This record gives sequence, C-alpha cells and structure tokens, in this order.
Amino acid sequence: MASSSRSNFASLALPVLVILSSLGPRPAASALVQEQPLVLKYHNGPLLKGNVTLNLLWYGAFSPAQRSVILDFLHSLSATATSPPPSVSSWWRTTARYKGGPSNLAVGVQILDESYSLGKSLQMGQLAALASKAGYKSIKTRALAINLVLTSTDVAIDGFCMSRCGTHGSGAAGKAKFTYAWVGNAVSQCPGQCAWPFHQPQYGPQTPPLVAPNGDVGVDGMVINLATVLAGAVTNPFNNGYYQGVAGAPLEAVSACTGIFGKGAYPGYPGQVLVDKTTGASYNAIGVNGRKFLLPAMWDRKTSACETLV
Repeated sequence: MASSSRSNFASLALPVLVILSSLGPRPAASALVQEQPLVLKYHNGPLLKGNVTLNLLWYGAFSPAQRSVILDFLHSLSATATSPPPSVSSWWRTTARYKGGPSNLAVGVQILDESYSLGKSLQMGQLAALASKAGYKSIKTRALAINLVLTSTDVAIDGFCMSRCGTHGSGAAGKAKFTYAWVGNAVSQCPGQCAWPFHQPQYGPQTPPLVAPNGDVGVDGMVINLATVLAGAVTNPFNNGYYQGVAGAPLEAVSACTGIFGKGAYPGYPGQVLVDKTTGASYNAIGVNGRKFLLPAMWDRKTSACETLV
C-alpha cells in the first residue's frame, strides 16, 4: 500500500475501516433471544496514551469557516476550560477508562494542500503518504501523534462511500511507528451514508434529517466521522488494542456503536438529542467557543455498553 514516491516508509499496515455511519445501531433483540453483551477485548498492544499531537493536512478546498468548525471540535476534546454540560471533553474522557489512562490531544502542525498535489482521485496508500507530510517531525522524533488527512468535497478516495466514511491506520518509517487517520467531506458524494443523520439516509428506514448544528451538512458529518476514527486510533492504533471481531475489520470504541446518538436510538433513528431553540439544530455536546456538535455513542469499558451524552 505504500506510495512508491515515499521510499522512506518501510511498511504500511492495513488501515482500519470505519463502517458507514448511516447503517444505524443493531436492532434490539427479541424477547425470546438474549442479546449478547458488547465486549471490546484488549489484545495486549500499545495504545496512544498521555500527550498526543494531532497534525493536520487539509487536502483540497476548505473555507476558513469549515476549518474553524473542525478545529474547534479538535480543541474541545481535551479542553482544560470547562464547557457547559454535556461537553465534548466529557465524551472524550470515556477513552481514559481504557487501559493506560487519558489521551490528551493537542493540535500541532497544519498544512494546506489547496493545489491537490496528488490529484483528485486517491488510493489508500497515497493517504498514508500525505499523512506523513503533516507528521514528518513527529515520526522522526517518535513523538506520539496522529497525522490527519482531511479531504474536501471534490476529492474521491478509494472505497469512500462504498465501504468507509473515514479510516485510521499505522505505518513505519525505519524503526519508528506512526498512526494516521483520514476523513472526507461527503456532502457531494454520499451525504446519505457519511453525513447521516444530517441528510436523508440513502438506505433503510427513511426519517427526516436533523438540522446540522454548524449549518454545514458535510462538515458536521465530518465531525461525527472524526470522532469515530480518533477514538479508534487511540484505543486500537496498531490493530492489537481494543476491538471486537477480526483485526482487519474491527468494531472499535465508536464504530461498535454505529448510529446511536441519544437515548432510544434504533436503525434509522439517531435517538433523543438536544435541539437549539433558535436555530432548530440538533446536538448533544458543547465545545470551545460555545460550539455545538453531534457526537456518536462510545463503548464504555466500565459498563460494557454504548453510552451517549444525552
């Protein structure tokens, strides 16, 4: 999978797939069948714990307003200032219940690639090569980092919409391992899959879409998928952390809880969430600068259940 133009990478691990957000939670078991508990087994591998830097590569055309929404979300994850409940940081603290304690995220290097240096149609190996550009220093110094590639609406990615809304994976530069993640803006390609519940679902039960909290269906959908891949990256960075199923297609901290955003969720219905009285937008978390977001449920190691903020 390694890009041939990046010979300094000795190997690239297979990426972890993020299941489409529109698939919804698993249906409730019937009264005659006892549903098996959801358990993410720990496979004895290293996790990303302590101080972790998020290096960003913006690939394609993002407006300042779009970057602001995503940056506010990332800054909210480990914010020291207390946001009103329910807060983004309280959602992220669930990852601290996994072995090794908290993962404190901070935004590091940002690179704008508005010239589409590798074109507008990318393979997975090229995403890893792009991620290395943002995190080259951290790779050399072996600092804990996640190198994020964020692609704009007009960039096609191998498997995007068909099997994934985002992904995270790992690679190696010499003896140093690194982790990377990618999320794309799906608003013009598959909003019914990768920006649900802010768009009518492409498949399954048809329920009215929710109003996006930041007024941007594509970017608010990206936040949901960013939350999914980041939680997976810190709790299963090298395919031997916490997951259920097989390592090549694992159910992870958030992807195990697909489609659940509030109490009472079921396939096609995201659950009961909060609604802004002024804008009518739906949300369940508040971050820095009073920014509102809709975040998916996360598997809680203490309760062995998918927990929501509301």
